[in-house]
Amino acid sequence: MFIISPLIGFAQEQSTSALIDENFKKYTSWFVDLIFYEIPFTETMKIPWVLIILLGGAIYFTLTFRFPQFRLFGTSIKVVQGKYDDIDHHEVEKSYGDQTPGGDVFETIAMEGVEGEVTHFQALTAALSATVGLGNIAGVAVALSIGGPGATFWMILAGLLGMSSKFAECTLGVKYRDVDKDGTVYGGPMYYLTKGLKEKGLGFLGKILAVFFAIMVIGGSFGGGNMFQANQASAQFVQLFGLTDANAGMYFGMVMAAIVAVVIIGGIKRIASVTEKIVPFMAVIYVGAALVIILFNIPLIPQAFGLIFDGAFTGSGIAGGFIGVLIQGFRRGTFSNEAGVGSAAIAHSAVKTKYPASEGIVALLEPFIDTVVICTMTALVLIITNIKGGFFDYGVEVKQGVELTATAFDSVIPHFSIILTIAVILFAFSTMISWSYYGMQGWKFLFGKGKFIDLVYKILFLLFVIIGASISLGAVIDFSDAMIFAMVVPNMIGLVLLSPKIKEELTKYMQAIKNKKS
Repeated sequence: MFIISPLIGFAQEQSTSALIDENFKKYTSWFVDLIFYEIPFTETMKIPWVLIILLGGAIYFTLTFRFPQFRLFGTSIKVVQGKYDDIDHHEVEKSYGDQTPGGDVFETIAMEGVEGEVTHFQALTAALSATVGLGNIAGVAVALSIGGPGATFWMILAGLLGMSSKFAECTLGVKYRDVDKDGTVYGGPMYYLTKGLKEKGLGFLGKILAVFFAIMVIGGSFGGGNMFQANQASAQFVQLFGLTDANAGMYFGMVMAAIVAVVIIGGIKRIASVTEKIVPFMAVIYVGAALVIILFNIPLIPQAFGLIFDGAFTGSGIAGGFIGVLIQGFRRGTFSNEAGVGSAAIAHSAVKTKYPASEGIVALLEPFIDTVVICTMTALVLIITNIKGGFFDYGVEVKQGVELTATAFDSVIPHFSIILTIAVILFAFSTMISWSYYGMQGWKFLFGKGKFIDLVYKILFLLFVIIGASISLGAVIDFSDAMIFAMVVPNMIGLVLLSPKIKEELTKYMQAIKNKKS
């Protein structure tokens, strides 16, 4: 009934949706409670243990690699721009000789003999498309409603710390990837957990952790990376056009599934070619509108930052005070960019390079763009417009974060909510196609590599697009989110144990850059 009902139009019935939610909660609540179990910090405040692991790991990598988020930031920009691509070419030429003695086309120089399927920029946008999305629009609004303006400060700090985690996991993703004879790349935590830990004599542990991660990433791709996205996009579409047809959500889901199918059938190359266009476009539109609002309210900027810094360390008027504000900021920042979850390492593994650390350096830009820039822009818009309009109270949780953000934008740019709805749909679409790739890699790791195996996963994924757009998700999404954050456990264990390998790769790449300059 769970799969068939959306296809025959019954999923819109409240009783069916309620029954699905009830059964899901009944059989999965223990897992959700385990993953999101909160450790008491004070008499009134508790901290999710997953958040402690994520932040603890981020701090460890920041210190171990000597603040890579600052030290390597300039280098990361240059790598994305392609200024060091010829380092790969020289490495190939040294090993294999000139691949085209009669001459070469400049654009292909960095591609010959280099394993991988996409460029540094494409890998970055493919991974960004999975993290930049509804969390930046709706999640920030919810965090501010609970934690107040001060949550913004801790959100930014979480983003900066997460840059080091992204660097670590994406370096290992490239180092331990598998490359087939046809050039297809298979990478991510599944591979560095098995191959990397085997090198350290911990092969059995590596296999257990890799299998657990693969199961969780498949579940996460169907749920948080798919159904939730389809559900929210469908809800915004139906609301924008005032559709009353009970089957409107299902029809929207079918159309979206068809569009998703066209993209994911082409694999990571097709996904990357789409995301490299969509992600920059969405970022420019959304951030551009936020900048317009901020510039129109320049006199309020000092007051906004005053509220942010004052609230960050006092937490006045917020339940839980200082600790409550800190938790809300870190939770949004950390969960938004997925640093430490390991998902991004799957996309970055497909990059064309001979130096694993080059992609780790590129990946550290993700939390900066996702959290430090886009989430902060959203927060500033909400704080500034709320100073003028007072349309929500800090300390009172809102349930519909998208609506709150839309109200904030509309208060300065009339009818921007229409554009925001389009952005939500595009964000959801880009997130789905990237998570389809993540789930597919986990699926192949467990069940093997073949066209039929691929087809089974893709059909299931597309069915879940329709399901997500058709039903009330409730506990289903709680479960799928728990699966995503369960990925943190095996991933962090592997990253800490393999941190010496990351250091080796970083030293090797920085030496190659030094040799190029000299």
